[in-house]
Amino acid sequence: MDISRPTPTSSHPPAQTPPQPRSQPASRPRTQARSRPGNLRILQNAVSVAILMATLFVAFPAGALSTGITDRLSLMLTPQPAQDVQVAPTEQTVLRIGIVAGHWGYDSGAVCTDGTTEVEVNLNLATLVQQKLTAFGYKVDLLEEFDSRLQGYQAVLLVSIHNDSCTYINDQATGFKVAASMSSRDPNRASRLTACLRDRYAQATGLPFHPGSITVDMTQYHSFNEIDPVTTAAIIETGFMNLDFAILTREPVRVADGIVAGIICYLNNENVASTPMP
Repeated sequence: MDISRPTPTSSHPPAQTPPQPRSQPASRPRTQARSRPGNLRILQNAVSVAILMATLFVAFPAGALSTGITDRLSLMLTPQPAQDVQVAPTEQTVLRIGIVAGHWGYDSGAVCTDGTTEVEVNLNLATLVQQKLTAFGYKVDLLEEFDSRLQGYQAVLLVSIHNDSCTYINDQATGFKVAASMSSRDPNRASRLTACLRDRYAQATGLPFHPGSITVDMTQYHSFNEIDPVTTAAIIETGFMNLDFAILTREPVRVADGIVAGIICYLNNENVASTPMP
């Protein structure tokens, strides 16, 4: 019921009704019939306001009632435009995703003996991920390592892509690792994003999860403290640039597919098999 809209009034005086003969008291029942709905409407309004006030005292803490109560009532009592069930895709409804190409715009990162640099591998993978997610209809920002846009960055998620050393360490130095931003407003979402990335990336690439080499540089990655806390974020090192060099440089599409699948898993709230931690 729209109680905020006043009843229109006329600038002309009401038409005069000629007096009725005493023998035809038909006007009295009509007058009474009109008054009943009006009285009922007033009663309904009073009940509605009482329910509304009771709801406000339950829903809002005592401090909130003392400040801003007029604004809250005005918002709740003002009719809002009807929302369509199906909303056409617009710039406002498209989900934004941030993809950081590790070391891009800053330095080379790891450098291999053949001249291949980590930043080249990272940027190639990040660009492929951006293209694939854009094809799915998402708005994707390709970001540098210390991109100025990262300050207060807001998106449904952000993933930073890196790789590990070109140097041979041992035969176990193969695989990928993922770390979440615990600065996120909702750590559960950050944990779910990393779970999706672990599961889908392992399936796509066949590489093992290598949690033993997750460093503080990942768990306290600088961008985690720069972006808006509302943005769920994670960092992935897609492999070691020694034992995993072939898949990282010769099968970048396969690697990118694993990252994209992990992101889609998170966005669609898909099931994730539990990953035993060593």
